[in-house]
Amino acid sequence: MTQGVRQWSSPTPINAAHTLSVLNRGRYDPVYRVVDAHMWRTAHTPNGPVTLHLHQVDEHTVDARAWGAGATWQLHNVPQLLGHSTDEACEDPLAELTRNSDSLRDAYRRYAHLRVPSTQCVFEALVFAVLEQKVVGLDAIAARNRLLKKFGTPAPGPAPDGMYVPPSADEWRQIPSWEWHRAGVDPQRSRTIVNAARYASRIEEAITMNRTDAYIRLQAIRGIGAWTSAEIAKTALGDTDAVSVGDYHLGRVITWAFTGRLDGTDADMLELLEPFRPHRQRVVRLLELTRFKDMPRRGPRMTRVDHRNI
Repeated sequence: MTQGVRQWSSPTPINAAHTLSVLNRGRYDPVYRVVDAHMWRTAHTPNGPVTLHLHQVDEHTVDARAWGAGATWQLHNVPQLLGHSTDEACEDPLAELTRNSDSLRDAYRRYAHLRVPSTQCVFEALVFAVLEQKVVGLDAIAARNRLLKKFGTPAPGPAPDGMYVPPSADEWRQIPSWEWHRAGVDPQRSRTIVNAARYASRIEEAITMNRTDAYIRLQAIRGIGAWTSAEIAKTALGDTDAVSVGDYHLGRVITWAFTGRLDGTDADMLELLEPFRPHRQRVVRLLELTRFKDMPRRGPRMTRVDHRNI
Protein backbone atom coordinates (compact mmCIF):
# COMPACT_ATOMS: atom_id res chain seq x y z
CA MET A 1 0.00 0.00 0.00
CA THR A 2 1.30 3.42 -0.97
CA GLN A 3 1.88 5.73 1.97
CA GLY A 4 3.69 8.97 2.61
CA VAL A 5 4.53 11.64 5.16
CA ARG A 6 4.74 15.41 4.88
CA GLN A 7 5.25 18.27 7.31
CA TRP A 8 3.92 21.56 5.98
CA SER A 9 4.59 24.98 7.48
CA SER A 10 2.27 27.82 6.53
CA PRO A 11 3.72 31.30 6.11
CA THR A 12 0.70 32.63 8.03
CA PRO A 13 -0.98 31.17 11.13
CA ILE A 14 -3.64 28.52 10.47
CA ASN A 15 -6.15 26.50 12.44
CA ALA A 16 -6.63 23.20 10.64
CA ALA A 17 -9.52 21.97 12.80
CA HIS A 18 -11.57 25.15 12.39
CA THR A 19 -10.84 25.30 8.67
CA LEU A 20 -11.87 21.71 8.00
CA SER A 21 -14.90 21.70 10.32
CA VAL A 22 -17.07 22.72 7.36
CA LEU A 23 -16.48 19.21 5.94
CA ASN A 24 -17.83 17.40 8.99
CA ARG A 25 -21.26 15.81 9.03
CA GLY A 26 -21.51 14.40 12.53
CA ARG A 27 -19.58 12.29 14.99
CA TYR A 28 -19.75 9.16 12.84
CA ASP A 29 -19.08 10.79 9.47
CA PRO A 30 -17.59 8.11 7.17
CA VAL A 31 -15.32 10.59 5.35
CA TYR A 32 -14.20 13.13 7.97
CA ARG A 33 -13.51 12.61 11.67
CA VAL A 34 -11.71 14.38 14.49
CA VAL A 35 -10.38 12.05 17.18
CA ASP A 36 -8.41 13.54 20.08
CA ALA A 37 -7.41 16.59 17.99
CA HIS A 38 -6.30 14.33 15.12
CA MET A 39 -8.11 14.91 11.81
CA TRP A 40 -8.91 12.07 9.45
CA ARG A 41 -10.26 12.45 5.91
CA THR A 42 -10.91 10.04 3.06
CA ALA A 43 -11.35 10.89 -0.60
CA HIS A 44 -11.40 9.38 -4.05
CA THR A 45 -8.61 11.36 -5.69
CA PRO A 46 -7.63 11.39 -9.39
CA ASN A 47 -5.04 8.75 -8.44
CA GLY A 48 -7.40 6.59 -6.40
CA PRO A 49 -8.53 6.14 -2.78
CA VAL A 50 -6.76 7.85 0.09
CA THR A 51 -6.88 8.22 3.85
CA LEU A 52 -5.31 11.41 5.18
CA HIS A 53 -4.31 12.02 8.80
CA LEU A 54 -3.51 15.56 9.98
CA HIS A 55 -2.16 16.77 13.30
CA GLN A 56 -1.40 20.42 13.99
CA VAL A 57 1.96 20.86 15.71
CA ASP A 58 1.86 24.62 16.23
CA GLU A 59 0.02 27.59 14.73
CA HIS A 60 2.07 27.34 11.52
CA THR A 61 2.87 23.63 11.18
CA VAL A 62 0.86 20.52 10.34
CA ASP A 63 2.05 16.93 10.16
CA ALA A 64 0.36 14.88 7.43
CA ARG A 65 0.35 11.16 6.69
CA ALA A 66 -1.53 9.43 3.90
CA TRP A 67 -2.28 5.87 2.81
CA GLY A 68 -3.63 4.48 -0.45
CA ALA A 69 -3.16 5.02 -4.17
CA GLY A 70 -3.99 8.71 -3.78
CA ALA A 71 -1.42 9.35 -1.02
CA THR A 72 1.09 11.32 -3.10
CA TRP A 73 -1.64 13.45 -4.68
CA GLN A 74 -3.25 14.20 -1.33
CA LEU A 75 -0.01 15.11 0.42
CA HIS A 76 0.89 17.47 -2.42
CA ASN A 77 -2.46 19.23 -1.94
CA VAL A 78 -2.33 19.64 1.85
CA PRO A 79 -1.73 23.43 1.62
CA GLN A 80 -4.79 23.87 -0.61
CA LEU A 81 -6.88 21.64 1.65
CA LEU A 82 -6.02 23.92 4.57
CA GLY A 83 -7.00 27.03 2.64
CA HIS A 84 -3.55 28.31 1.74
CA SER A 85 -3.35 30.64 -1.24
CA THR A 86 -0.10 31.49 -2.99
CA ASP A 87 -1.14 35.15 -3.16
CA GLU A 88 -2.20 35.32 0.49
CA ALA A 89 -1.03 38.54 2.14
CA CYS A 90 0.92 38.51 5.39
CA GLU A 91 -1.62 40.95 6.83
CA ASP A 92 -5.11 39.45 6.71
CA PRO A 93 -7.43 42.03 5.07
CA LEU A 94 -10.38 40.64 7.02
CA ALA A 95 -8.79 41.91 10.25
CA GLU A 96 -9.39 45.51 9.20
CA LEU A 97 -12.83 44.79 7.76
CA THR A 98 -14.06 43.25 11.03
CA ARG A 99 -12.46 45.77 13.38
CA ASN A 100 -15.44 48.15 13.31
CA SER A 101 -18.14 45.47 13.31
CA ASP A 102 -19.71 44.65 16.67
CA SER A 103 -21.02 41.40 15.19
CA LEU A 104 -17.65 40.22 13.90
CA ARG A 105 -14.93 41.71 16.08
CA ASP A 106 -15.03 39.00 18.75
CA ALA A 107 -15.70 36.24 16.20
CA TYR A 108 -12.60 37.20 14.24
CA ARG A 109 -10.50 37.37 17.40
CA ARG A 110 -11.55 33.80 18.32
CA TYR A 111 -11.29 32.32 14.81
CA ALA A 112 -8.77 34.58 13.06
CA HIS A 113 -6.88 31.62 11.61
CA LEU A 114 -9.91 30.00 9.98
CA ARG A 115 -9.52 29.63 6.22
CA VAL A 116 -11.71 28.27 3.40
CA PRO A 117 -10.61 24.77 2.37
CA SER A 118 -10.07 23.52 -1.15
CA THR A 119 -10.34 19.74 -1.23
CA GLN A 120 -9.68 19.78 -5.01
CA CYS A 121 -12.32 17.00 -5.30
CA VAL A 122 -15.06 18.83 -7.17
CA PHE A 123 -17.32 15.95 -8.18
CA GLU A 124 -17.21 14.55 -4.65
CA ALA A 125 -18.33 17.93 -3.30
CA LEU A 126 -21.09 18.03 -5.92
CA VAL A 127 -22.47 14.67 -4.79
CA PHE A 128 -22.52 15.70 -1.14
CA ALA A 129 -24.12 19.07 -1.93
CA VAL A 130 -26.85 17.53 -4.10
CA LEU A 131 -27.70 15.05 -1.34
CA GLU A 132 -28.37 18.08 0.90
CA GLN A 133 -30.66 19.85 -1.57
CA LYS A 134 -34.08 20.80 -0.12
CA VAL A 135 -34.05 18.27 2.73
CA VAL A 136 -33.50 18.43 6.48
CA GLY A 137 -29.81 18.10 7.36
CA LEU A 138 -30.30 14.97 9.47
CA ASP A 139 -32.03 13.19 6.59
CA ALA A 140 -29.32 14.23 4.11
CA ILE A 141 -26.60 12.94 6.44
CA ALA A 142 -28.44 9.63 6.97
CA ALA A 143 -28.83 9.08 3.22
CA ARG A 144 -25.21 10.03 2.58
CA ASN A 145 -23.96 7.60 5.22
CA ARG A 146 -26.09 4.74 3.91
CA LEU A 147 -24.71 5.22 0.39
CA LEU A 148 -21.09 5.58 1.51
CA LYS A 149 -21.21 2.46 3.67
CA LYS A 150 -22.83 0.38 0.94
CA PHE A 151 -20.99 1.61 -2.15
CA GLY A 152 -17.79 3.11 -0.76
CA THR A 153 -14.68 1.12 0.09
CA PRO A 154 -13.10 0.75 3.54
CA ALA A 155 -10.57 3.48 4.19
CA PRO A 156 -6.96 2.37 3.57
CA GLY A 157 -4.47 2.54 6.41
CA PRO A 158 -5.20 2.89 10.14
CA ALA A 159 -8.31 5.06 9.80
CA PRO A 160 -10.91 5.04 12.60
CA ASP A 161 -13.53 2.30 12.36
CA GLY A 162 -16.44 3.13 10.09
CA MET A 163 -14.59 5.36 7.65
CA TYR A 164 -15.06 4.78 3.93
CA VAL A 165 -13.69 6.18 0.68
CA PRO A 166 -16.48 7.59 -1.52
CA PRO A 167 -17.23 5.79 -4.79
CA SER A 168 -15.64 6.99 -8.02
CA ALA A 169 -17.79 8.96 -10.45
CA ASP A 170 -18.38 5.83 -12.52
CA GLU A 171 -19.42 3.91 -9.41
CA TRP A 172 -21.88 6.65 -8.41
CA ARG A 173 -23.32 6.52 -11.94
CA GLN A 174 -23.94 2.78 -11.72
CA ILE A 175 -25.90 2.78 -8.45
CA PRO A 176 -29.36 1.36 -9.31
CA SER A 177 -32.44 3.53 -8.84
CA TRP A 178 -33.84 1.28 -6.09
CA GLU A 179 -30.68 1.67 -4.04
CA TRP A 180 -31.05 5.45 -4.11
CA HIS A 181 -34.62 4.95 -2.94
CA ARG A 182 -33.56 2.60 -0.13
CA ALA A 183 -31.02 5.19 1.00
CA GLY A 184 -33.74 7.86 1.20
CA VAL A 185 -32.80 9.89 -1.88
CA ASP A 186 -35.63 11.09 -4.13
CA PRO A 187 -35.46 10.61 -7.93
CA GLN A 188 -34.67 14.26 -8.67
CA ARG A 189 -31.50 14.28 -6.58
CA SER A 190 -30.36 10.83 -7.72
CA ARG A 191 -30.87 11.77 -11.39
CA THR A 192 -28.81 14.92 -10.87
CA ILE A 193 -25.89 12.91 -9.44
CA VAL A 194 -26.07 10.15 -12.05
CA ASN A 195 -26.21 12.70 -14.87
CA ALA A 196 -23.36 14.75 -13.40
CA ALA A 197 -21.21 11.61 -13.13
CA ARG A 198 -21.21 11.42 -16.94
CA TYR A 199 -19.42 14.77 -17.01
CA ALA A 200 -17.16 14.24 -13.99
CA SER A 201 -13.94 15.05 -15.85
CA ARG A 202 -15.41 18.33 -17.09
CA ILE A 203 -16.64 19.13 -13.58
CA GLU A 204 -13.19 18.53 -12.12
CA GLU A 205 -11.79 21.13 -14.53
CA ALA A 206 -13.53 23.81 -12.44
CA ILE A 207 -10.56 23.70 -10.06
CA THR A 208 -8.36 25.24 -12.79
CA MET A 209 -10.82 28.03 -13.71
CA ASN A 210 -11.41 31.51 -12.40
CA ARG A 211 -14.37 31.93 -10.07
CA THR A 212 -16.86 33.10 -12.71
CA ASP A 213 -16.04 30.37 -15.21
CA ALA A 214 -16.08 27.69 -12.49
CA TYR A 215 -19.61 28.64 -11.47
CA ILE A 216 -20.72 28.66 -15.11
CA ARG A 217 -19.24 25.18 -15.60
CA LEU A 218 -20.97 23.81 -12.49
CA GLN A 219 -24.34 25.37 -13.27
CA ALA A 220 -24.27 23.93 -16.79
CA ILE A 221 -25.18 20.61 -15.14
CA ARG A 222 -28.93 20.08 -14.86
CA GLY A 223 -30.00 20.30 -11.22
CA ILE A 224 -27.04 22.48 -10.15
CA GLY A 225 -28.05 26.04 -9.33
CA ALA A 226 -26.72 28.95 -7.31
CA TRP A 227 -27.05 27.29 -3.91
CA THR A 228 -25.43 24.00 -4.92
CA SER A 229 -22.57 25.62 -6.81
CA ALA A 230 -21.78 27.81 -3.78
CA GLU A 231 -21.82 24.75 -1.52
CA ILE A 232 -19.36 23.06 -3.87
CA ALA A 233 -17.16 26.14 -4.13
CA LYS A 234 -16.82 26.66 -0.39
CA THR A 235 -15.33 23.20 0.13
CA ALA A 236 -13.78 22.01 -3.16
CA LEU A 237 -12.68 25.29 -4.74
CA GLY A 238 -11.60 27.32 -1.73
CA ASP A 239 -13.88 30.20 -2.71
CA THR A 240 -13.52 32.73 0.11
CA ASP A 241 -16.45 34.72 -1.30
CA ALA A 242 -19.02 31.92 -1.77
CA VAL A 243 -22.50 32.64 -0.39
CA SER A 244 -25.20 29.95 -0.48
CA VAL A 245 -28.12 32.02 -1.74
CA GLY A 246 -31.36 30.06 -1.46
CA ASP A 247 -30.44 28.31 1.79
CA TYR A 248 -33.44 27.62 4.04
CA HIS A 249 -31.84 29.24 7.12
CA LEU A 250 -28.79 31.27 6.11
CA GLY A 251 -30.51 34.53 5.19
CA ARG A 252 -32.22 34.68 8.57
CA VAL A 253 -29.08 33.66 10.48
CA ILE A 254 -26.84 36.29 8.90
CA THR A 255 -29.45 39.05 9.16
CA TRP A 256 -30.06 38.24 12.82
CA ALA A 257 -26.33 38.18 13.56
CA PHE A 258 -25.87 41.69 12.17
CA THR A 259 -29.19 43.36 13.07
CA GLY A 260 -31.08 41.24 15.60
CA ARG A 261 -33.98 40.87 13.15
CA LEU A 262 -35.49 37.40 12.71
CA ASP A 263 -37.20 38.05 9.37
CA GLY A 264 -34.09 38.32 7.20
CA THR A 265 -34.10 37.38 3.53
CA ASP A 266 -31.40 36.52 1.02
CA ALA A 267 -31.51 40.13 -0.21
CA ASP A 268 -30.91 41.38 3.34
CA MET A 269 -28.04 38.95 3.79
CA LEU A 270 -26.34 39.97 0.55
CA GLU A 271 -26.61 43.65 1.42
CA LEU A 272 -25.09 43.08 4.86
CA LEU A 273 -22.26 40.94 3.47
CA GLU A 274 -21.41 43.26 0.56
CA PRO A 275 -18.74 45.29 2.45
CA PHE A 276 -16.81 42.08 3.10
CA ARG A 277 -16.12 41.04 -0.51
CA PRO A 278 -14.11 38.96 -1.40
CA HIS A 279 -14.25 37.32 2.04
CA ARG A 280 -17.98 36.74 2.45
CA GLN A 281 -17.65 32.98 2.98
CA ARG A 282 -15.18 33.54 5.79
CA VAL A 283 -17.61 36.00 7.39
CA VAL A 284 -20.44 33.49 7.07
CA ARG A 285 -18.30 30.82 8.73
CA LEU A 286 -17.29 33.17 11.56
CA LEU A 287 -20.92 33.94 12.28
CA GLU A 288 -21.99 30.31 12.02
CA LEU A 289 -19.33 29.29 14.53
CA THR A 290 -20.06 32.06 17.04
CA ARG A 291 -23.64 33.27 16.68
CA PHE A 292 -25.82 30.47 15.27
CA LYS A 293 -26.26 28.65 18.58
CA ASP A 294 -27.55 31.85 20.20
CA MET A 295 -30.20 32.61 17.59
CA PRO A 296 -33.80 32.34 18.86
CA ARG A 297 -35.52 29.34 17.29
CA ARG A 298 -38.61 30.88 15.75
CA GLY A 299 -40.35 30.68 12.42
CA PRO A 300 -41.11 27.73 10.14
CA ARG A 301 -38.96 24.63 10.07
CA MET A 302 -38.37 22.43 7.08
CA THR A 303 -40.60 19.34 7.11
CA ARG A 304 -38.81 16.01 7.37
CA VAL A 305 -39.68 13.57 4.59
CA ASP A 306 -38.57 9.94 4.53
CA HIS A 307 -38.26 9.26 0.81
CA ARG A 308 -37.89 5.54 1.47
CA ASN A 309 -41.61 5.44 2.22
CA ILE A 310 -42.74 7.28 -0.91
